[in-house]
Amino acid sequence: MGRGRGGSRTQRRHFRQNRENVWKRTKPDPSSENNGAAADPSWQPFATQSPSFEEYYKEQGIVAPEEWDLFMEVLRKPLPAAFRINSSSQFCSDIRTQLESDFMISLQAEVSEGGEPQPIRPLPWYPENLAWQSNFSRMQLRKNQTLERFHEFLKLENEIGNITRQEAVSMVPPLFLDVRPEHFILDMCAAPGSKTFQLLEIIHRSTKPGLLPDGLVVANDLDVQRCNLLIHQTKRMCTANLIVTNHEAQHFPGCRSHKKSSSASEIGTELEPPISQLLFDRVLCDVPCSGDGTLRKAPDIWRKWHAGNGNGLHALQVQIAMRGLSLLKVGGRMVYSTCSMNPVENEAVISEILRKCGGSVELIDVSSELPQLVRRPGLKKWKVRDKGRWLVSSKDVGKYRTNAIVPGMFPSGRSLAVSMHHSGSMDQEEKQENGEYGNVEDALQSSEDAVISASEVDEEVSSFPLERCMRIVPHDQNGGAFFIAVLHKHSRLPANQGTTCPEGDLCSTTDELIVKLPTQDTEDTNGLLSNLADDTDETTTEAASEAELIEGEQEGATLEPDTTITSEENVSEANQVPGDVEADPKKTRGKRKQLQGKWKGVDPVVFFKDEAVINAIKTFYGIDESFPFNGHLVTRNSDTNHVKRIYYISKPVKDVLELNFSVGEQLKITSIGLKMFERQTASVASCAPCAFRISSEGLPLILPYITKQILYASPVDFKHILQYKSIKFSDFVDAEFGVKASGLMLGCCVLVLSKGGKTSSDPIQVDESTIAIGCWKGRNSLSVMVTALDCQELLERLLMRIEPGNGNLESKDEAANGKGDVDMKDVEKNGDEESTTAATEG
Repeated sequence: MGRGRGGSRTQRRHFRQNRENVWKRTKPDPSSENNGAAADPSWQPFATQSPSFEEYYKEQGIVAPEEWDLFMEVLRKPLPAAFRINSSSQFCSDIRTQLESDFMISLQAEVSEGGEPQPIRPLPWYPENLAWQSNFSRMQLRKNQTLERFHEFLKLENEIGNITRQEAVSMVPPLFLDVRPEHFILDMCAAPGSKTFQLLEIIHRSTKPGLLPDGLVVANDLDVQRCNLLIHQTKRMCTANLIVTNHEAQHFPGCRSHKKSSSASEIGTELEPPISQLLFDRVLCDVPCSGDGTLRKAPDIWRKWHAGNGNGLHALQVQIAMRGLSLLKVGGRMVYSTCSMNPVENEAVISEILRKCGGSVELIDVSSELPQLVRRPGLKKWKVRDKGRWLVSSKDVGKYRTNAIVPGMFPSGRSLAVSMHHSGSMDQEEKQENGEYGNVEDALQSSEDAVISASEVDEEVSSFPLERCMRIVPHDQNGGAFFIAVLHKHSRLPANQGTTCPEGDLCSTTDELIVKLPTQDTEDTNGLLSNLADDTDETTTEAASEAELIEGEQEGATLEPDTTITSEENVSEANQVPGDVEADPKKTRGKRKQLQGKWKGVDPVVFFKDEAVINAIKTFYGIDESFPFNGHLVTRNSDTNHVKRIYYISKPVKDVLELNFSVGEQLKITSIGLKMFERQTASVASCAPCAFRISSEGLPLILPYITKQILYASPVDFKHILQYKSIKFSDFVDAEFGVKASGLMLGCCVLVLSKGGKTSSDPIQVDESTIAIGCWKGRNSLSVMVTALDCQELLERLLMRIEPGNGNLESKDEAANGKGDVDMKDVEKNGDEESTTAATEG
C-alpha cells in the first residue's frame, strides 16, 4: 500500500528473465582463429519465424493475402515504446507540453533515414494527446547516449507515477468501457496493473482536492506474486478507491448476503447500505491467452507457438467471461479482450457466451467510438487446428478428442458428433464404437480421411454479428495485436444458466461450463500452456515489459512484495471455507497473530477504532471535524499497540468491506486503502506529542482539513529544503519563516509553497496547483520527509517556473505534491539528531 522499491534478488532475476529479449549469445566457433582471444562475444537475433504460425493464420484469413508479406514484416520488427500520461496528475499538462514543445523537436535528429517521420508522437486515437509512442525501441533508449535525457525523463516520471509505460494496444480496452467516476469496476485479471491504473485515472480525474470519487476499482488476479506487481504499479496512484483481491477469476465471489430481504439494495445503487450483493457497473475481462499478439516485444514466442495453446485456454476464457457477466449489473458494460490473434480464443469465446446468455447480453457496435483507431471487424468463420488436422465443425472431431475440442470452438457451436448424416449413413463416431474399424490407428486414419472430405464442403459461418468485434493487427498502426469485444447486459441471465459457485452465490453459468481444462488430450509440446494457465493480462511478458522502468532499467530499483502478503500456494476458492483451518501452534510460534486470519498468508483487514490514537492525531494536526474519520480507517493488525500503518478507505470501499465481513470474508484482500498515517519509532514517539506522522501518499487528501503544524515557505526556501533535505532554522533566507518553524511542536509538519506572500497564519486554500510536502520539525532544523526522486521531480518543475530576479512562481500550472516513502539516507545525512530517526518507517 505504500511505495516500496526493495525486493529480493530472486524477484529481480525473475523479472529480468521475462523482459523483452531480442538478442541471444551465439556459441563460439571452434574453427575461428580468434576463438581464444579476448574479444567481444558475437550476437544474433532470435529466429522470427514459425511455419506452423504462418500456416495457421493464413488459413484463418486474419489478413488478406495481399497484405500477408507486410503483416509478417512488421511482426518481425521490435515494438516501439509507448507510454501514457496520468490524466489525474497535477503534472499532466506540464508533461504534455514538455513532450510537444521539447522532446518532439530535440529528438528529430535521431530519426533514422527511411524511418518514421517523427521520433515521438501522440497516438491520434487516444483522447487529449495523453498517450504517446516512441519510434525508438526499448533497446535504443537504453543504449543510445544521445537519447539519455529522454530515457531519464521516462524513468523518473514513471517512478513518480506521472506516466505509465504500456503497450499502445493495451490502452484500448479501458477506453471502450465508458467509465464514469461513480462506477463500480471489476478488473478480473488485472496484473500487471497498467489497465487498472488507467481505470483509476478515469474515476479520479475530475475529483477536487480533499474529495474522493463515488466509484471504486476492484482489481483481481489469480497469482499472489503477480498481485505484488499489481500493487506496486497501482500504489503510484495513491488512491483510497482500490481493492486488490487474489481469486480465480472464474470463481470470483459475489458476496451475496442472505441476511437482507429480497428488496435489499445492490451495491452501487442510490439506496443506502447495508448492501446485499457485490455487483459492478463495468467489468474488464482481459483474460489469460496464448499471447501471440505480443510477438514484437516477446520474440521468444515464435519458437513456442503452437495451435494447441489457444485450444487449451478456450474453456477457461469462456468461464471467466461468463462469471464477469454474472457479476455485471443489468444495464452495465463488459469488455472482453485478449492479446491473441487466434479466433478460437476470441470470436469463438464471444459466440459461446452469446449462445449461453440468449438475448440477455448484446454484442454492441462501437465502430463510431475512437474513430481514429484503426481496427478490423471480427471474423464470421474460422477453423480449428488439432493434432496437425483442420476441423471445420464438431462432427469432424475424433472420439478421443472430444474433451479437448468442444463444439463451442466452432462458428455454429452445435454438437454434431452423434448425429446421423443427411444421407442416413452412420456417423464416423458410431462406426468406431461399433467396431467397424479394426483398431484405434485405423479409426484415426479414417477420421483424417473424413476431415479431408469435410474441407471440401462449405465452412460454418456464425449467426452472431461478430463483425462488431474488433481485431487490431500490427501493420495498421505500427503496434501490437489485440482483440476486443464490447458487451451490454440487457437483463438477468437465463434462469437455466444458474449453478452454485463455491461461495454459495448464484453464478450465471451452466453446469457444462464449469469443466476442467483439457490436460492430457491437449497439445502442449513446449510446456507453454501450463504457464499461461496461471497468467493474466497480456501474458507474463507483458508484466515484465511494463515493469522495465520500475525494476530493470534503473540499477538498484527493485520490486518489493507488499508487507501484507506472503508467498503461498494458490488454493482454489472451491476449497476455501469460512474460518480456514487454524495453523499448527507449534509452527506459528513467534509469528505475528494477524497471520492467522481467514486467508492463509494474508494479514486480515480490520477497522481501526482506537479513539485515543485517533483523537491524538486530530488534535495534533488540528484536523477539521468535517473530514470523515469514523469507519474510514483500517489497518492490517488487530493488536492496536502494534499498528504501524493506518490506511484510509473511501465510502464505497467501506461499504464493500462491511459487506465482506457480513458474508464471512469471502474476498481475499491483499491490498486496500491509502496509507494515511505511520507510527514513528519508539525513541521519537516518546518525545513527540503525536506518535503518528502523515504519510506523503495521504497528504493531498487530508491537506485541506489540517489547521495546525502548517508552514508557508517562499519559493527560494522551498527550493533550498528540497535541495539540501535539512536546514537549520537560522539558515532560512526568510528569517521570519525560520522563527515560525522553530515554534511548531516537535514532530511531523506540512510545508506549503506560498503564493502571493501568504504567511503561516493564513487559512489554507487547497486547489489543483497547491504544492505541499511532509517535513519533520526537530529541535534545531526542518527536514524533508519525501523521497529523493520526488525532491528531484519537484525541483525540476519549480526551476522552470521561478521567475529570474524576484523568486516568485509563475501562476500557470503549478507542480504536484510529493508522494512516496521517506528517503532515510538523505534525512540521516542532513538532519539533526532528532530528525535522523524522525522519518523512520513505522
